[in-house]
Amino acid sequence: MASIRKMNLSLPQSIFILDDFFGSTTLKRESQVRMLAKVYSFTLVGIDALVVEVEVDISRGMPAFNIVGLPDNVVRESKERVRASLKNAGFDFPLGRITVNLAPAPLKKEGAGFDLPIAIGILTASKAIKNSRISPVYCVGELSLDGSIKPVTGVLSMAAKAVEIGVPGLILPAENAPEASVVDGVEVIPAGSLNDIVQFLNGLLEIEPVTFNKNEMWRCAEEWNIDFSEVKGQEHAKRGLEIAAAGGHNILMIGPPGAGKTMLAQRLPTILPPMSFDEALETSRIYSIAGMIKKDTPLIWNRPFRAPHHTISDAGLIGGGHVPKPGEISLAHNGVLFLDEFPEFKRNILDLLRQPMEDGFVTISRASTSVTYPSRFMLVGAMNPCPCGYLGSDKKQCVCSSNQILKYRSKISGPILDRIDLHIEVPSITYDDLQNRGAAGESSEVIRSRVEVARQIQLRRLKDTGFHCNANLPPSLLEEVCPISSNGRKLLKEAMDKLGFSARAYHRIIKVARTIADLEGVETIGDEHILEAIQFRTLDREAYF
Repeated sequence: MASIRKMNLSLPQSIFILDDFFGSTTLKRESQVRMLAKVYSFTLVGIDALVVEVEVDISRGMPAFNIVGLPDNVVRESKERVRASLKNAGFDFPLGRITVNLAPAPLKKEGAGFDLPIAIGILTASKAIKNSRISPVYCVGELSLDGSIKPVTGVLSMAAKAVEIGVPGLILPAENAPEASVVDGVEVIPAGSLNDIVQFLNGLLEIEPVTFNKNEMWRCAEEWNIDFSEVKGQEHAKRGLEIAAAGGHNILMIGPPGAGKTMLAQRLPTILPPMSFDEALETSRIYSIAGMIKKDTPLIWNRPFRAPHHTISDAGLIGGGHVPKPGEISLAHNGVLFLDEFPEFKRNILDLLRQPMEDGFVTISRASTSVTYPSRFMLVGAMNPCPCGYLGSDKKQCVCSSNQILKYRSKISGPILDRIDLHIEVPSITYDDLQNRGAAGESSEVIRSRVEVARQIQLRRLKDTGFHCNANLPPSLLEEVCPISSNGRKLLKEAMDKLGFSARAYHRIIKVARTIADLEGVETIGDEHILEAIQFRTLDREAYF
């Protein structure tokens, strides 16, 4: 007996069979139902989410389950999670050839978030989901073997993309739903289990969308448990930090051990102006991708403060890895990056900061992809004046040789120093300052009020330029927004000639002077503003060495 099967191209839903029994030929028609479904999901590239079409085809043939469309190993493993989840949730797993296509095919698909859309696609193709109340279905989630749905990372970016393309409803894991709900314009359906979602799509169960009350948004901000009033003495250093906060400038504090450098740095975020909603949303998207959003805090409202150890790797600081993830500089976006023991960081790692400090973003390139993360932060460094820490101290004698001091400071390259606006000396604290209980220092709230006034002046001045604070001003705008008095220009010229400032240092002195004038509410930069800005260039003065 011979049997020949041939697909009729004009009738794709049918197969013709030609059987030959002992010389007699009979033409039979065998109908075959091909089941096809399409669900939509997302994949992440940097902090952006891209739409992925999850196409599921179920046809007759030897049982097989294939996923195509450039999936990574985690996505390939979805086959086993989906199979077990469907069976344990009480659904029949279809027998036949299952093909899942993730389109667009050239885009690499990563993560376990495709479990739920693949399962929904299989159930739709096998008619377990009929006449879905949401069409098309956009969903993401990792499946547990018992059919429950686990949270994934990056849902804030996915919700933003859903709003951009006009998706009415988005199905997300219940734990991620509050996080995604901060984005206006899309209904967020919390998914607790696969059974619940199937009943919801079939119209047998009502699931209330999760909403975020913007009137209670300020409650997302945590109360600071530290304050500038706790810092005894160090009035010069406090002044430097106030100027830095007002203009968004980078800082390097130099002083002996125990002088209070770390204490001052930790309190810097308490005097920074509060983030706008757009800043909070952008920062939260980075933390969402990194999986660092807290369940009870769907929106990061406090400015980040990141303090990595000096043994950190370049990938940990800048970002990267086999699957690129944001590093510390991106986690500090719109906040503070504090590098204690600044010269102890590897020089090549510090030099990696140069481009992000200038551009406000970092691009990580790999053979298969290139991603960009925002990284506009305030850099705060702290260092000792020498390896032993007591150069210039009247309390202890320095035991370092000149070669040791030179080697210690040479770990910080000139280009990095040029990008730091203020060099602040932090001397040892005296006994009288520690015991001065009569006059408390200014609170963070009082200092922050002056900082906010100066920032508002800058926002009004720069509203049509695309910049938000003095530290970000390009040289092309300095002449326009930084008018300097004649005495101020003479003083600046004299300082340039005697101290040998670089062109970048020259520009940064003007920016700092602009901020000092803004704190005083003065439009023209005077010689006193220039002089104070020069005083904060400690490491550029030859006398210091």
